[in-house]
Amino acid sequence: MKVLIVEDERKTADYLCQGLTEQGCVVDLAFDGIDGQHMALHYDFDVIVLDVMLPGLDGFSILKSLRSVKNTPVIMLTARDGVADRVRGLQDGADDYLVKPFSFLELLARLQALTRRGRSHESTLLRVGDLRVDLISRKAWRQDQRIDLTAKEFALLAVLARRQGEILSKTVIAELVWDMNFDSNTNVVEVAIKRLRAKIDAPFGHSLLHTIRGMGYVLEDRGGTEPE
Repeated sequence: MKVLIVEDERKTADYLCQGLTEQGCVVDLAFDGIDGQHMALHYDFDVIVLDVMLPGLDGFSILKSLRSVKNTPVIMLTARDGVADRVRGLQDGADDYLVKPFSFLELLARLQALTRRGRSHESTLLRVGDLRVDLISRKAWRQDQRIDLTAKEFALLAVLARRQGEILSKTVIAELVWDMNFDSNTNVVEVAIKRLRAKIDAPFGHSLLHTIRGMGYVLEDRGGTEPE
């Protein structure tokens, strides 16, 4: 899940960023309304966490600009517990609302619900050969054996499974999983692929995760291919 947080309170923004990153999310931060609007309009996110009171441009204005061109799910944050503010945000196109202070677990649950709603057309249980990937519970099995994955390993597997049969370059994987752009230093992707392959392929007799020389990696079932 790729999340944009538009929040001028850096302590709150850093806290949310850390918590969501630990859950395997890719998080971008904007600390004022101008940057927040630019990022919301020009980049694609699964969900946006948008504070109401921001320097430069308030959250309501950003929401109106966004809704004129995109339907990205938005959950608004406010320190004001006024019914009028909540009604205004919802009428302007917000999908949900949280009043500060709030529980991180509640925010996480609401974000997950919004992304499930936004991806209602997409199956939440992906299959590649005898590998099963549950996007909601964030669990994976092969030959009915549970595979123990870290948050980043699961994020990498989910990206590959959603695009099974499609060759993904190291640069694309780095951007989708780590939200990083690389020039030539792509060792982090190679290391992550090696660790993932050791868990989903090595113990099971044949490979699902394949290296395409000079191009990248692909997750697909080719039959009895020996583990790489």
